[in-house]
Amino acid sequence: MSAIWTPQCSRRRFVQGIGAAALLGGGSRSWAQDAVANAAASPLTGTEFDLYIDQTPVNFTGSRRLAYTVNGSLPAPTLVWREGETVTIRVHNRLSEPTAIHWHGILLPYEMDGVPGLSFGGIAAGATFTYQFKVRQSGTYWYHSHSGFQELQGLYGAIVILPRDGERIRADRDYVIQMADWSDENPMRILQKLKSNAGYYNYIKPTAPDFFSDVRQYGLQQALSKRDMWNDMRMSPTDLADVSAETYTYLLNGQTPSSNWTGLFRPGETVRLRLINSAGNTFYDFRIPGLPLTVVQADGQDVEPVTVDELRMGPGQTCDLLVRPKDDAYTLFAQNMDRSGYARGTLAVAAGLTAPVPALDKPEWLSMADMMGNMNHGGGQSGHAGHGGQSLDHSAHSGQPAMDHSSMAGMDHSSMAGMDHSSMAGMDHSGMAGMNHGSQGKPGIAVPSQTVSHASTEYGPSVDMRVDTPRTNLDDPGIGLRNNGRRVLTLNDLHTIGGSMDKRLPEREIELHLTGNMERYSWSFDGLEFGQSTPVHFRHGERVRVILQNDTMMTHPMHMHGLWSELENDRGEFMARLHTIPVQPAQRISFQVTADALGRWAWHCHLMFHMDSGMFREVLVA
Repeated sequence: MSAIWTPQCSRRRFVQGIGAAALLGGGSRSWAQDAVANAAASPLTGTEFDLYIDQTPVNFTGSRRLAYTVNGSLPAPTLVWREGETVTIRVHNRLSEPTAIHWHGILLPYEMDGVPGLSFGGIAAGATFTYQFKVRQSGTYWYHSHSGFQELQGLYGAIVILPRDGERIRADRDYVIQMADWSDENPMRILQKLKSNAGYYNYIKPTAPDFFSDVRQYGLQQALSKRDMWNDMRMSPTDLADVSAETYTYLLNGQTPSSNWTGLFRPGETVRLRLINSAGNTFYDFRIPGLPLTVVQADGQDVEPVTVDELRMGPGQTCDLLVRPKDDAYTLFAQNMDRSGYARGTLAVAAGLTAPVPALDKPEWLSMADMMGNMNHGGGQSGHAGHGGQSLDHSAHSGQPAMDHSSMAGMDHSSMAGMDHSSMAGMDHSGMAGMNHGSQGKPGIAVPSQTVSHASTEYGPSVDMRVDTPRTNLDDPGIGLRNNGRRVLTLNDLHTIGGSMDKRLPEREIELHLTGNMERYSWSFDGLEFGQSTPVHFRHGERVRVILQNDTMMTHPMHMHGLWSELENDRGEFMARLHTIPVQPAQRISFQVTADALGRWAWHCHLMFHMDSGMFREVLVA
C-alpha cells in the first residue's frame, strides 16, 4: 500500500503506491468526498494521457457544492513521466465554459504553456486540445487550470518526473502531499468582498487589551503613535492573509483535517514526502512534530540536504523531504500564515492510528521591519535572524515610518503610465526604477544594484506605500516563524546541487517593484495593473538580472513561466534554481534568468486574487 522506488522497483509499483496514498484516510466523510477520493486512487503513467475536465459534487463542509475535477478526481490524478520522453496529453473539456491547463514549472514551448491569451486561445467548451512536449527535467511539479478561478475550485494535480538515470534520492516510501484551500463561496464573490473591504475575512484584529499591553511595554505615547501610524496608513498589522478560515477549509490530498489522510510506513523506513502547495491564496507552515525534516529538493531541483523542523510554502512552491519515522504515528501539520486554520494528515504504521494535533501558534503582528525594511539604513539587513536567533526590537521606530506616502501626492504621472522601459535597454537608468540598467559594454554586472528608485507610475492611486530602505537578507523565515524555538527553513538554506546552469554574468538589470493598495484591493508591478502595463522584454539568449522589490505589506510568491529563476544573494552569488520565489514585505531580492525560450510568457503573483487584481505581467522573449 505504499510507493517504493528503488533500482529494483518497477515504475508500476511506484505509481501504485502514489495512488494508494490518496486512498488512505479515516474519519467520517460524505459520499461525495468518497467518490472523489476513490477517483484519485488511479495515478496515470506512460507517455499518452487523456484528461477529462468536468464538474463533480463534493461536500467538505456539510454543504454540497460542485468542484472542477479531472477524470472525476480532486486532486486531479498524479501524472508520472520520465525525463527524456515525449508526452502527449489530450485535454477534453466537458464543461460549458472554456478551460486551460498550465504545467507549473515545466520547460516547454510557449504554445504548450496553457495560458489563454498568451500561449493559445484556451480550450472551448466541448473541445479537445492536445499538449505535446519533450520532458527536459525531473522532480516534483504540478498542473492546474489557468482559466478563471477554476484552480480555486479543485482543478489541480501533481506531476512526478522520474530521472532518466535513476533517482539520486533514495527512499523506501514515496508520497505526494498536496495542500490546497477550499471555500463554499464562489471565488468571484470572495474577490468582490475583498474589494469592498480588504479586511473582510480578517478576524484577528488589534483589540483594547492589545493596546494596554503596548502601553505597559512601551509607554502611552509610543502605544498611541503606533496606533496612529497604522490608522494613517489605513492598514492593519494583523492583515497577514487576505482570506482566512472564516471561509476556507484547508485540504491535504483532497481531505479535510477531520477526514485525516493517512500514509503508512514501517518503523525504520525512509519516507519521501513530495510537498506541493496548490492553494489559491494560502501560505502554509508545515511541520511534523517530533520528526526532523531533511529538505532534498526545492521546486523540482535537487538541493544540498538541510535538516529543519519547519518550512513555509507559498502557493506554487514544491519541496521534497525525507523523514525517518520511528514511533507509531505522526501528525502532518500545515497551519496557515494568519493562524486561523490548518490542513492535517498522518503518517502511521497502521490505518486509523493518530498522533496529537498541535494547537495553532499565536498570530504575530507585522513589525516595522516588515513595513520599512532595513531599520539601520546600512548593509541591507533587517536585523532578523533565522533558525530561532534573536531579532532586533524595532518597536521604538513605530511612530517614524520611512515610507513615503504623501510627498508626491497630487502630481500628474498619467503620461508615464504604460511606458515601455525595455526599449531603453543599455542606457544608464540608475536613478529610475522599473527600467533596464544596461552594462554599457562591460563584460557583466557582478553585484546587484542596491540603489532604490521608484518608477513614476508608483505615485498614483494603485499604490499606498513605497519602501525606501528595503532589506536584502535571505535568512528571515518570515512573520510568525521568527524565534519560535524551531529551526525554520529560509531561502538562505537552499543551494541547488551543481550550481548555476549559465556561468555568464548578467548583461543588464531589470528592476520592478511589487505594489498595491490594500484599501482598493489592487495589486500591480510598478503601480501598473495588468492591462495598463507593457511586456517585459528579454532578448533571446541573453543573461539578465531581475530585481524585485516588495513595496507592500504582504508576501508575494512570484512565478515566472517558461524560464528558470536563479536566486542569488545580495553579493550576486548563486543560491538556488526556482520557478516560484516568495518575496517578503519590504524585501529586495534578485535572480538571474537565461532567456533561452522564445515566446510570450506569464509572470505573476501566485496568490490568485492578487493575480486577478493586477499583479501580472507578460514576458516577451524575442
